[in-house]
Amino acid sequence: MHTIQFAIRTLVVLSAILAFTESDAAGETQRVASEPARPNILFFIADNWAWPHAGVLGDPTAQTPIFDQLAREGVVLNNAFCPVPSCSPTRSCILTGRAAHQLEEAASLWSGFPRKFTVFTESLRAVGYEVGYSGKGWSPGNYLDFGWTENPVGEQYQNFAEFMKFRDASKPFFFWSGNTETSLSKWRYEPEAWATLDANSLRIPAELPDAEEVRLSMLAYYGCVGRIDSDAGRCIDVLKQQGLFDETFVVYTSDNGWQMPRGLANCYDTGTRVPLVIRWGTHISAGIVLNEFVSLTDFAPTFLELAGVDIPMEMTGRSMVDLLLQRPEKLVRDAVFLERERHANVRRGNLSYPIRGVRTRDFLYLRNLRPERFPAGDPKAYWAVGDFGDVDGSRAKFFLLDNATKPEVTRFFELSFAKRPAEELYDLRVDPQQLVNVADDSKYATSKNELGKRIEQWMVETDDPRVNPNYDAWDNYPYFGGRVVDENGAPVSKRKP
Repeated sequence: MHTIQFAIRTLVVLSAILAFTESDAAGETQRVASEPARPNILFFIADNWAWPHAGVLGDPTAQTPIFDQLAREGVVLNNAFCPVPSCSPTRSCILTGRAAHQLEEAASLWSGFPRKFTVFTESLRAVGYEVGYSGKGWSPGNYLDFGWTENPVGEQYQNFAEFMKFRDASKPFFFWSGNTETSLSKWRYEPEAWATLDANSLRIPAELPDAEEVRLSMLAYYGCVGRIDSDAGRCIDVLKQQGLFDETFVVYTSDNGWQMPRGLANCYDTGTRVPLVIRWGTHISAGIVLNEFVSLTDFAPTFLELAGVDIPMEMTGRSMVDLLLQRPEKLVRDAVFLERERHANVRRGNLSYPIRGVRTRDFLYLRNLRPERFPAGDPKAYWAVGDFGDVDGSRAKFFLLDNATKPEVTRFFELSFAKRPAEELYDLRVDPQQLVNVADDSKYATSKNELGKRIEQWMVETDDPRVNPNYDAWDNYPYFGGRVVDENGAPVSKRKP
């Protein structure tokens, strides 16, 4: 499937100069890029941080000076999507470079990670890279009972500075910095937690009501976004102190969307579209915004190509190296495929809520393969999280639940919690918020059929077990997350922050 053209075609030449021309809205611009041999790689990945919540992306509330600086000095990939709107499976896809449905139970949250799957960090180690991680690596889930002796990412360190202190400086390195500051457990609602933010600048998303609880939830989240960025700044400082900043391939991104209603665990942009910026010194042009579609699954083949390693045929991701260097032979992707299986264990019988979808520039098309189930989980708590447990427990969520029957709230409640039809189609040209389902509108029949065929072809080409409409093995895989119970062992129906 892949034609391997190494970024390191001339390893004996440390700095080959490539001339190329890029056409953009401003016209034809002559640019020059160079390819060093086997760069260091810093992969900074946040938890539950959604697009476009960064200053440089136009968000007036987000305070992200480090992300913004990297954007000015590197490349913003404006259409970056996670493959699954859930952290464990997205991290499985990042590590393997493969579609989630190829990874058995590792396609679900709080899953196992079978040892038989090859991860790119092993391949980097094999060619001499020092590899380490801090914070959240592959998680949450169980890997130790599946043959791994350490996290699939590699050896854990307290932070990037500690790794750099003990690494072998004669070798290139790969480091995964997993920040969890935007995890809901770290949201702080007291004003001092977001005192530097302009509360009046909040843009309430169209899928949520303008209520005090929604605003407080957003401010708590944005306070965490600032702490993510500060942590990224500490990593950058380490590189600068050691004179390695310009020779390191720096990636700054997130694993999925935010933990607000209709965000995490949903295949809408609020759950799948993520910020992404890449800086690589003078080797890629600065201040560029690329609108080609990329998936986080593309990181594995990208990192392997940078290291001069053959990209395995089983990887469904594509290397981004040609795109970043703006080579004429770059592969342009006009869409990304999305999917999900079981997120939290929130339906009786451990049931999943499987989705397959495709996101293009003009449309989002989703197939809900088990529409008889609640997309947000059972209305009353079953095992994990709480009522409608695939929506995490922010104050915004509980406002919707507590006020669901009020006319001014009912529509918002239904957007996040009601059952959905087998097909959803959104025309992004007139409905970028993805709120009006036009799947049954006859004037969209041709577009819907074409997108449906793309999904079917993708499923067949990537050996998706869901090609069999009766396949439900994901409902039977063990769930290693905790249970929400009271002192008598009965499920708790609500937990308010």
